[in-house]
Amino acid sequence: MSFVSLRTLRLGGALVLGLSLAACAENKMHEQSLYTRLGGKPAITAVVDQFVANVADDKRINSFFANADIPGLKGKLVDLICQGIGGPCTYTGKDMKAAHEGMGVKEADFNALVEDLVAALDKFKVPEKEKGELLGILGPMKNAIVEG
Repeated sequence: MSFVSLRTLRLGGALVLGLSLAACAENKMHEQSLYTRLGGKPAITAVVDQFVANVADDKRINSFFANADIPGLKGKLVDLICQGIGGPCTYTGKDMKAAHEGMGVKEADFNALVEDLVAALDKFKVPEKEKGELLGILGPMKNAIVEG
């Protein structure tokens, strides 16, 4: 192989490597929002429906929702999650502290709620990365929800 063809091969390889790295960087910059990766509002709605059903069957915490407007609750949860993960929705409900004030939610109750949400996410086979991101966004609400 001649010097010219070796040089061309090296330059071509460097160009391919450079273009590959640039494409990877471009993909990172344009990674889809969590909203899009989860499947948009229809997927969020399906998960919320399952989550609310899980909570209704959960004797540890279902009493907190005994007098709730379930369709209204579902709609607010969809909007809250949708907005929180980069979707086009706008949550218009109360802030978490006001919404849960006086309910006496304890850490064990909150943990049960999270377990019910994880079960809904697992039912729909939400990948671990997206599940972790979602829980990371919702997790900080704990301080406003749990009393004492």
